[in-house]
Amino acid sequence: MRVVQVTRFGGPEVLVPSEAPDPVAGPEQVVVDVSVAGMTFVETQIRRGVDRWHSRPALPYVPGGTVAGRVSSVGEGVDPSWSGRRVIADIGETGGFAERAVTVVENLIPVPEGLGLPEATALHTDGSTASGLVEGARILPGEWVLVEAAAGGVGTLLVQLARAAGAKVVGAARGAGKLDLVRDLGAAAVVDYSDPDWAKQVREATGGAGPDVVFDGVGGEIGRTAFEVTADGGRFSVHGASSGEVTAIDPAQARRRGVRVIGIEQLFGFGPQMRDWAEHVMSAAVAGRIRPIIGQTFPLERAADAHAAIESRRALGKTLLLI
Repeated sequence: MRVVQVTRFGGPEVLVPSEAPDPVAGPEQVVVDVSVAGMTFVETQIRRGVDRWHSRPALPYVPGGTVAGRVSSVGEGVDPSWSGRRVIADIGETGGFAERAVTVVENLIPVPEGLGLPEATALHTDGSTASGLVEGARILPGEWVLVEAAAGGVGTLLVQLARAAGAKVVGAARGAGKLDLVRDLGAAAVVDYSDPDWAKQVREATGGAGPDVVFDGVGGEIGRTAFEVTADGGRFSVHGASSGEVTAIDPAQARRRGVRVIGIEQLFGFGPQMRDWAEHVMSAAVAGRIRPIIGQTFPLERAADAHAAIESRRALGKTLLLI
């Protein structure tokens, strides 16, 4: 079968089309004929060898941890009714950039009727993460919420989920195209954080008090500025570091201002609830309450271009491989 492998740690060019044996379903396993492979920004950093939160895979490896497709074969102990079903499959940290993937049956989520496989893939990991972040921040109706990287895969869903919770959203992104998208998703205000005055604009949009909740997916200088503009008594929720640096916050300063910092460690506790959150956001999409944003798709052999698009910050919403 066709796969894309990482042959060494480095830039997108290390993603190389290759061939591999077809997987075989063992006991309690299934094989999925992959139609869509998802990817995340973190996976680009693992490929570079610079991610501090995950172990380096042994080389060569096939990236991708989430796929969507149809179950083509089942192993011993698996209900035969799974055969032919449309599913989202969590296959671990590797193996997704391939025509077929194997996983244990308990890691399958049926895709509901009325939802396409690309849309389901866009919602699976990012939608679950966004749901967990919103739940942890305990947004109240009428509060102001600042979403960083608001035009990204997680960000576009955070904007929509915060609005559904009754919040008023300020979406922060870079560039007119991204700001237009965030505005279209219902943000009450948008700011471009390449503008030196972006923090002042956030304060003005929120009536001078600053946002009650901040979702920090960027870190670095942008994250530190976002913390400074957070309203006293608010919540500062960290879920990413696309800048390469997790936001460093002085605990004493947070205590003086009464800001509750929800650190990036929160993500490590999401695992047991990810399935329920994924099913919830997929149902919400079918009902028209959430709109997954798929900004760009690439064929399998152009996986390197897909990773490059994510790293260059050109990508809108979710980036997917169609196989």
